[in-house]
Amino acid sequence: MTLRTFSLLKGMPVFTISGDRIGTVHDLSISESGQVIGLVIHQQALFKRAFHLQLADITSYGQDGIVIKLKDSAVKKMPEDTFCFTKDELLGRMLFSEMGEELGLLQDVYFKEKMGTIIAYETTDGFFSESTVIQSKQPPTFGKDTIIVSVYEQ
Repeated sequence: MTLRTFSLLKGMPVFTISGDRIGTVHDLSISESGQVIGLVIHQQALFKRAFHLQLADITSYGQDGIVIKLKDSAVKKMPEDTFCFTKDELLGRMLFSEMGEELGLLQDVYFKEKMGTIIAYETTDGFFSESTVIQSKQPPTFGKDTIIVSVYEQ
């Protein structure tokens, strides 16, 4: 099981299997059920164009770039009922446990690269504090102002 974090993917170039660079990773798309379903890619052009890349279209994650199967399979619009990690301001939103405990501000997510299951959240208390990794086996609940996660064994 290989884990990925958004912070390591952001800004990474995306290539087709034939070696064409199609853009860079700009954001992470997350379903309402709390699954990472894909990446938002910004294309290199005169006017920046964004498109959605499903996790299933990714062949491999390298240290210096991401390789996808086919260019045509990648060019898609954002699915309905999804959140973007930075655009929809999940990044920096307060995390609470289902028992009402404040866990910190969301800084990053850890997810399984093939399945998209979020298994941990990296939080911080502020600019100069150390980050904490909080594991969760249940999907999160996205509220307008907060994110609720289960931190207790179920």
